[in-house]
Amino acid sequence: MSTAARACLVAGALALATGVALGAIGAHAARSAPHPDAARLVQTAVLYQLVHGLGLVATGLALRLAGPSRLLAAAGALFALGILAFAGSLYSLAFLAVSLGALAPVGGVAFILGWIAVAAWAAKGT
Repeated sequence: MSTAARACLVAGALALATGVALGAIGAHAARSAPHPDAARLVQTAVLYQLVHGLGLVATGLALRLAGPSRLLAAAGALFALGILAFAGSLYSLAFLAVSLGALAPVGGVAFILGWIAVAAWAAKGT
């Protein structure tokens, strides 16, 4: 298995595991969190983390089955960056009342570029 495939699969599995854990914790901890919209922030962060964790796993499987691809490797890196920046900034705001400012939009752009890389890979047929 290639390094990129392994990295995507490991990162995806960890993103999914921590997404489930943070969702469960957030459902209870959000009531006493410092931010008034903590429950909504956590719900949004968990949703995007789980969706893109699945994207990482799918990307890893595609790399394993189809072989090396710069586009897929880039997509995996962008999904991981997006999870850290987007979801991480929302968790920080919800649980710590610390705004990480521009990280959420950076994460959103990373998600979009990751999906465009997957589409480009699929359109190429290799």
